[in-house]
Amino acid sequence: MKNYKVQRAPFVVPTDDGKLIEEHFGLASIKADLSLAHMIAPPGWSEPFQTPDFDEFTYVIKGKKKFVIENDEVILEAGQSIKISKGARVQYSNPFKEPCEYIAVCSPPFQLDLANREDE
Repeated sequence: MKNYKVQRAPFVVPTDDGKLIEEHFGLASIKADLSLAHMIAPPGWSEPFQTPDFDEFTYVIKGKKKFVIENDEVILEAGQSIKISKGARVQYSNPFKEPCEYIAVCSPPFQLDLANREDE
């Protein structure tokens, strides 16, 4: 048995909001103690507020991404990153004219029922 796993075919999470989610490691792909996903959020995309039961790390590759965390607004640009601690109320969006490409890491791995999304 090898001490590594190569991901050549990430799981593409089905969405209905135009966002691309390719999970490389997590619960839907190669099982791991965290989840790692490559994402592209189209212009105008947003999610409802949520209070996740996991830490989330985001690294922006291209474009910009907006975060509303508690009462603060944070906008990340390419090359910038953020850690949002579990239990923080957060909303993610891309209100900009260009797609936002980014990497997200969640620990423990992302599960929709742990996101605790609010009704829109």
